[in-house]
Amino acid sequence: MATRLPRRALVLFAHGARDPQWATPFHRLRQIIQTQLPDTVVELAFLELMTPKLPELTAQLQQCGCDEITVVPVFLGQGGHVSRDLPLIVAQLQQDYPAMAFRVAAAAGEDADVLAAIAQYCIGSLVKN
Repeated sequence: MATRLPRRALVLFAHGARDPQWATPFHRLRQIIQTQLPDTVVELAFLELMTPKLPELTAQLQQCGCDEITVVPVFLGQGGHVSRDLPLIVAQLQQDYPAMAFRVAAAAGEDADVLAAIAQYCIGSLVKN
């Protein structure tokens, strides 16, 4: 009897904004990642002002067979939304979906490689101007 491999999801978690154009880079980032991870479901979720919120997205992911979700906060720092709000949301999701495994990464801006890429972009802007 073959065992079913877990269906993984990578959720890019962003703040959200009133202006829908604000989300454009996040959609591009999602597409770049999806292209590189064709066997993983890659989605966006927002804390506020935009949809889907993480709880409604989790329900959709569960319905399509995902049982492992990694949430990546696409924030520069580990501020209140990432250190307080997100853990509360994920704790509730773990209660609501006990068969699913949840993992939360550090805020993207906490990673040395991300900071180095941003630094190179900033340094490069001196040359471009």
